Amino acid sequence: MGQTKSRFRQFTDQQWERIEPLLPSNAGRQGHPFRDNRKIVEAIIYRYRAGIPWRDLPRDEYGAWQTVWKRHARYARDGTWDRILHVILADADAAGKIDWNVSVDATICRAHQHGTNTTRPDQDTGGQVESPRTDPSGTVNPQVANVVTGGQRNDGAMLAEVLADIHVPRLGRGRPRTRPDAVIADKAYSSGTIRRQLRSRGIAAVIPEKSDTIDARARRGRRGGRPPKLDVDLYRGRNVVERSFALAKQWRALATRYDKLAITYRAAVTLCAILTWLRHLGETP
Repeated sequence: MGQTKSRFRQFTDQQWERIEPLLPSNAGRQGHPFRDNRKIVEAIIYRYRAGIPWRDLPRDEYGAWQTVWKRHARYARDGTWDRILHVILADADAAGKIDWNVSVDATICRAHQHGTNTTRPDQDTGGQVESPRTDPSGTVNPQVANVVTGGQRNDGAMLAEVLADIHVPRLGRGRPRTRPDAVIADKAYSSGTIRRQLRSRGIAAVIPEKSDTIDARARRGRRGGRPPKLDVDLYRGRNVVERSFALAKQWRALATRYDKLAITYRAAVTLCAILTWLRHLGETP
């Protein structure tokens, strides 16, 4: 597995050397010891990139699909990918590669029929994943923060949960950073409640007003008050979140959700973010 990518290999040797020491070991525990870590992780990526059933993983390349699936499910449950992304984001922040003017939005990923036929309609799929902040190594979520919800949830109502998931540690001493300088969002986030929420945390709101809000203020005249300021230059960066969605959805099983469990789907989103950040950190200044 050299430096050149192929259909079956996504990590360069340098990227793999960065994450391999961060993967958990089951030495001393019941069961077979973890082997072929790189092959297993490459298999997980291949499955999500290609959008195929787990059973269709090329056996000659990756071995038994059951082993790959079990490892993916285990890493999803124990927060392995969150912890690894946490470490990588700490490096990115120390290198000045995290822009703390955070662009936020929601995107829809349709569920395939195979991802909806759980054995019990009331089965908890793990959509509400709590970040184990008590773990000394900490956790963060993709692209700095990510929340998986039902498609019916209102974008603005989920903003508080997204902001709560921002948790980037500092190398050396110091408390983790949890507050962005600004939140850049479209008109769906323009309510007074959201603006007050951001103001209370000292976060600048870079959000345009809805047309009906502008018209209502105009009708009230002087009583309508002053319109909120909009930093037009910062707002031009709102497309960052859209480009992040487009990049992640190049993995076909992220663009369409085949997973029955939200916790395994979210783990794959996090793994995609890890690979993206590793490539970003590998760029020359």
